[in-house]
Amino acid sequence: MTDVIARLKDAAGPKGWSDDPQEIAPHLEEWRGKYHGTSSLLLKPDSTTAVSKILAICNETRTPIVPQGGNTGLVGGQMPFHNEIILSLARMTKTRHVDPHGMSMIVEAGVTLAAAQEAADKADRLFPLSIASEGSATIGGNVSTNAGGVHVIKYGNTRELVLGIEVVLADGRVLDMLRTLRKDNTGYDLKQLFIGAEGTLGIVTAVALKLFPKPAEKATALVAIPDPAAAIALLSHLQKATGGAMSTFELMPRIGIDFVLAHVPDTNDPLAKPSAWYVLAEASGGANSHLNDALQSALAAFDGVTDAVIAQSETQRAALWKLREAMSEAQKPEGGSIKHDVSVPIKDIPAFLKEGIAAMEKLVPGVRPVPFGHLGDGNIHFNFTVPKGGDNAAFLARWNEIQDAVHDIVHRYGGSISAEHGLGIMKVHEIERYKSAAELDVMRSLKRTLDPNNILNPGKVVAV
Repeated sequence: MTDVIARLKDAAGPKGWSDDPQEIAPHLEEWRGKYHGTSSLLLKPDSTTAVSKILAICNETRTPIVPQGGNTGLVGGQMPFHNEIILSLARMTKTRHVDPHGMSMIVEAGVTLAAAQEAADKADRLFPLSIASEGSATIGGNVSTNAGGVHVIKYGNTRELVLGIEVVLADGRVLDMLRTLRKDNTGYDLKQLFIGAEGTLGIVTAVALKLFPKPAEKATALVAIPDPAAAIALLSHLQKATGGAMSTFELMPRIGIDFVLAHVPDTNDPLAKPSAWYVLAEASGGANSHLNDALQSALAAFDGVTDAVIAQSETQRAALWKLREAMSEAQKPEGGSIKHDVSVPIKDIPAFLKEGIAAMEKLVPGVRPVPFGHLGDGNIHFNFTVPKGGDNAAFLARWNEIQDAVHDIVHRYGGSISAEHGLGIMKVHEIERYKSAAELDVMRSLKRTLDPNNILNPGKVVAV
């Protein structure tokens, strides 16, 4: 093994590795603190060539390796649990090409999402993927988990924003598929195999991304509504009123707003009276689209709205967004939280929430439901906070029991147990309860074909 380590260090280059426990330590814990890994070697190559050499050695010697981007994953997919080598793409940060006329750009896997957004902005274009961790999450990680975020209803998931990729296979071969074509009907669309595969089939090293015109106008409103059914009707109403310009439609419960107001500085409730539920709605479009007027008229004409405020400045818009963006961090001070990233058909969200909340309240009396998220695409972060004054450890020890109960309800509604966070280690066996034998067989066949020695992120996504 000593010889293998020496070869890997040499392949990574003089600044491309570390065995310093202090430098490795931040790579061994994800931000929620749920998962902790072990590793004695961190590789940090700065080129596709170096990644290729590393994987060739790992494949030859059957040395397992775990790829890592910004370490913002929430299901343990980026964690080395058995002293595997960590392969960080954080030094691969080049923006290789921006084509404003062709509405595309090519960036390396270690570019952060915020940096990709900035590169597009400098070219007077928009890269619309937006998630809470965009300052540290990387494009390679976004692609490998098929990240969603708050703009899916207008622009789609990461999968729909990728034109081409460069990926290194387990044996070190490089698939250069960095084409920026909008039409390429020449057989299997191989890039789709690696999007959402969490580094189990190959290591994404660069991505060709789809860009869009920058919106000249945005209209943002915080809307009070009585229940999720009213929210769904409002979504349809606003889409029609704005000509399909809605780019964000986020559902939030009052308890989530209360958590934010209590624990996040510089936040205020912009509405006079509390409401059981809220929607953060945003429309975006070209110049002279008069979206503020359209949004105001549409809200006034909708019977289900009990109150609303429309941002009149960028400062006001940022304040409204802060209420939504801080909802995850605001749950931490309230104690243990059992979280679910699920999706169900939009029409079924009210029934799902009612049934799911009732089931959890029966299972854990006093539990505090905090369901929020991307109602516009059916993705709900169905979270539950420990009862007030309850025992955190005892509550969190019931994670699997509560998760199974929630996922069973999701499955009955024809939903997904992972809408945008991926499977990682958390749900690798959970999917065996819901996917068909044929689906699992095909997934395992792909894994065995592309990674026959099981060196790429072993134990994640699908058990082989």
